[in-house]
Amino acid sequence: MQWTDEGIVLGSKRHGEANAILELMTRAHGRHLGLVRGGAGSRLRPVLQPGNRISSTWRARLDEHLGHYAVEGLDARAASFLPVPHALYGMTHLAALCRLLPERDPHPQIHAALEGVLDALLDPRRAGASVVRFELLLLAELGFGLDLASCAASGAENELVYVSPKSGRAVSRQAGEPWKHRLLALPAFLREALDPSPRDIADGFALTGFFLARHVLEPRGLSFADARASFIAALAHDARRPSNEANGPGPLVARPAAR
Repeated sequence: MQWTDEGIVLGSKRHGEANAILELMTRAHGRHLGLVRGGAGSRLRPVLQPGNRISSTWRARLDEHLGHYAVEGLDARAASFLPVPHALYGMTHLAALCRLLPERDPHPQIHAALEGVLDALLDPRRAGASVVRFELLLLAELGFGLDLASCAASGAENELVYVSPKSGRAVSRQAGEPWKHRLLALPAFLREALDPSPRDIADGFALTGFFLARHVLEPRGLSFADARASFIAALAHDARRPSNEANGPGPLVARPAAR
């Protein structure tokens, strides 16, 4: 058995003195593990960091075996995550989400979406919305997609501002008004191409978190990894900082002398 595919590193762990077991989210073969000879050594360890994009060739005598990977780095973006706390937490959380998928089950949409999220992860203005959308897609891939196209009560397609926690369907402002305290907020950026506010991002995470916990995590006896809460907190911290500080140091500006 042999195949070659592109993959995104989700994680790796040392195996023996010099080898590593590598976990990839591949384009055509889903979440897939394999042994990398020398993977714990100084030459390959930087390549096997979470978030990196690599080319991998997997070989095994039988399909059900762990098999071996031969890898080549394509995009070493993991290094850019190191000085950015929300990016590190975000990558850890995204890897944990991918582990909710069955191993070796192809999910090309998840692979493509993960590439897009990682491209946006360094920018705190884009990272939150990207991860919320990824969680929404993951729900759909696992068979628990939300219906946000029309109101569950009236069929209206406008003014959809709530989601029913029972049905996972959108509810319009008018239809949901009497029960708004029992409904989940539907942030507009999940239906339209809008720039979300920090409140919108918080509402988005509350929405996807509710359904992920109910349908995916709790039935398996699991809970969210701490990285999710840390990622959300780091984004909120960045949102409170001045825009030039949150995006890194800008040009030096002369200050007037003290009087």
